[in-house]
Amino acid sequence: MLLAMGLAACSSARLAYNQAPNLTYWWLDGHIDFTSDQTPEVRSKIDEFFQWHRSSELPEYSRRLQSWQDMALRDITPAEACTEFTAIRQRIDAAAERMVAPMARVALQLDASQLENLERRQAKSNEAFAKDHLQPTRKKELDERLEKAVERSERFYGPLTNAQRELLREQLSRSPWDPERTHTERQRRQADLLKTVRDLQANPAIAEQAVREHVARISRSPTPGYPDYSARLVQHGCTQFATLHNSTTPEQRANAVNALKGYADDVVSLASRR
Repeated sequence: MLLAMGLAACSSARLAYNQAPNLTYWWLDGHIDFTSDQTPEVRSKIDEFFQWHRSSELPEYSRRLQSWQDMALRDITPAEACTEFTAIRQRIDAAAERMVAPMARVALQLDASQLENLERRQAKSNEAFAKDHLQPTRKKELDERLEKAVERSERFYGPLTNAQRELLREQLSRSPWDPERTHTERQRRQADLLKTVRDLQANPAIAEQAVREHVARISRSPTPGYPDYSARLVQHGCTQFATLHNSTTPEQRANAVNALKGYADDVVSLASRR
């Protein structure tokens, strides 16, 4: 689901998106280790999802990218940025709903060794998260986040000025993001996934509903206070984006328009391919 959107927005959009079914399978197989009997159906369901996404969702992205080209030429408010974020979130929700039935079918076929493999990969992912976000000093962690934020922004606007880099640093330093809290939520979601699979295997009649409820608990955590924390993160992200955008020069905005036009052209090309 995320590859469908994320890969469509990279510099090699057409190649990456066309390879997304294979990349998705390899990622899943790395976490689960499908058997030779399971592989054909899993690949078939992934292909079906991307066929749907190509014909139904990419036209929506194309229209959104067209409107963003107009927005890129003027100042925007944090509220406008959040409106666009919400629109994309709705597209992700639609994709997630599309995957409920095939995910439930696959979950019913997983055996104990595959769930153990998934649990090991989750632990490995947690170790990487801890190394990147929990172990560094506050300054080092902020420097690394700034480096990534600058890299993303410069792919869009072109080179940032020193003042814009400092603006980003100041915004990031004020972010409500709490790596400890985020890490705990990651672990909750991982445990929730394993429990969901075991519950639906014990009662196959509830399989699709169990998967749908799991997805809902990702969108809105049952952990007390976490939805409010998540909302603050989104609001800060909207403010950070609008603040940086409003600091850009006419040349940087022209770069943004060109980047968006390139994405839009790629999406149109991808959507026309069946």
